[in-house]
Amino acid sequence: MRPLNFDNRFVAELPGDPESANTRRPVHGAAWSRVAPTPVAAPRLLAWSKEVAALLDFDEGDVQDPCFAEVFAGNRLIEGMVPFATNYGGHQFGVWAGQLGDGRAISLGEVVNRRGERWEVQLKGAGPTPYSRGADGRAVLRSSVREFLCSEAMHHLGVPTTRALSLVATGESVVRDMFYDGRPAPEPGAIVCRVAPSFIRLGHFELPASRGDRDLLERLVHFTIDRDFPHLVAAHPDDTVARRAAWFTEVCERTAVTIAHWMRVGFVHGVMNTDNLSVIGLTIDYGPYGWLDDFDPDFTPNTTDAQGRRYRYANQPAVGQWNLARLGGALVPIFPDPAPLHAALERYAAVYSDTHRALTAAKFGWRAWRDSDEQLVREAFDLLHRGEIDFTLFFRALAEVDPAVPSLAPFVDAFYRDAARERIAGDLLAWLTRWGARVAQDDEPTGARRARMHAVNPCYVLRNYLAQQAIDAAEAGDPSEITALLDVMRRPYEAQSGRERYAARRPEWARHKAGCSMLSCSS
Repeated sequence: MRPLNFDNRFVAELPGDPESANTRRPVHGAAWSRVAPTPVAAPRLLAWSKEVAALLDFDEGDVQDPCFAEVFAGNRLIEGMVPFATNYGGHQFGVWAGQLGDGRAISLGEVVNRRGERWEVQLKGAGPTPYSRGADGRAVLRSSVREFLCSEAMHHLGVPTTRALSLVATGESVVRDMFYDGRPAPEPGAIVCRVAPSFIRLGHFELPASRGDRDLLERLVHFTIDRDFPHLVAAHPDDTVARRAAWFTEVCERTAVTIAHWMRVGFVHGVMNTDNLSVIGLTIDYGPYGWLDDFDPDFTPNTTDAQGRRYRYANQPAVGQWNLARLGGALVPIFPDPAPLHAALERYAAVYSDTHRALTAAKFGWRAWRDSDEQLVREAFDLLHRGEIDFTLFFRALAEVDPAVPSLAPFVDAFYRDAARERIAGDLLAWLTRWGARVAQDDEPTGARRARMHAVNPCYVLRNYLAQQAIDAAEAGDPSEITALLDVMRRPYEAQSGRERYAARRPEWARHKAGCSMLSCSS
């Protein structure tokens, strides 16, 4: 396996934990702790992403080298690796939780590839750290498969996201209480290697602010801008306050765009705590996420959130702004006037609205958003909900409707219940007539409209039941379905001959099956 070019700025430029013992404890005055991965019994490569390997200048020969599985299971370090876990806090389900940190994630270092791009390489499930909070630092196969696949699926959908290089089985069991019902059981373990330009979260800034550690807060902000937002340094070379204001504004803008794309593809993060939001606007921490099957604005895949539904699909944009307000509050001590922080939060709302409207117009086949479209869109989502219509299949089928002579025929496979279809059939046909009239106002060739719709409405998304089928097969010793799913998700906007089953609506047997509808945080 070829060497990597490491440039470990996080540990070189930010203060580290002076204590070297890997014991669970509060860590003050430090952004990170040095900690080595815990070796596993029998690492075995189950799957890998050729696109992410290329980002690190690896080819297939590197990946097939036995050293590769050893390194990305945490059994072996190569030259330049300086493994560490980072220190952060966060608001969890709206409540301040104090110190959290990387409890199962261990970064191996920052790689600079041949193109000059910086990629932090991180193992998830590689053993305990000082931030493990009583857990074992390991991860089970089922959650690792889901994170590996969804990281790459989201990228190919055009959603900003962390990436996944590899999925390695550990040859060891991990005990988990999957349903939190007092029945823990051993499950196969695995490790995901995830890759991103930065894994810094909103909670990295909240923790020092909560402790009154202004020095560390300022150093973190300075470092983050300098490493991850260098264009702002160039734009504001002599004005620190203006640079910080521009940075927070861009964090808000990037977050708004990412969440607008979640809404576009029907993705529900499931656990939008402030420690699970990336400061560079990536989708991060694929835990109990889910995808809309039959449309329900209140859908949350997280069993922990089943009562309050704080992180339900429809509430994600509001939660994004709430989380950013917590970051803004943490930054108040380093701003002489909070006005720029308030302006940035308003900017979040404006960017989200503009992006969401543009994407919604494209989903419905319109050239651009008009304010008068709001009612038509609201009526559509009401029909999807009342009619138990599949979110992804509806929009894919809408492109096939003739606006001049609308029909329900393209939607035959999108309904989950016959009774619901019969109940709303007349209303849906009437809506399609109004939709057709709106399409006609654009006076656009059918081919151009369909192309625009197909570019934003995927044919394939990583439905929970598809991931669960891959997990079941992998747990039985066959990881081939992971590779097959990954390949399908590489071209989510293309109908792929012979792969129709991956585009099908959720089967009835999966409606309430564990892993196919709601999931717990257990991983």
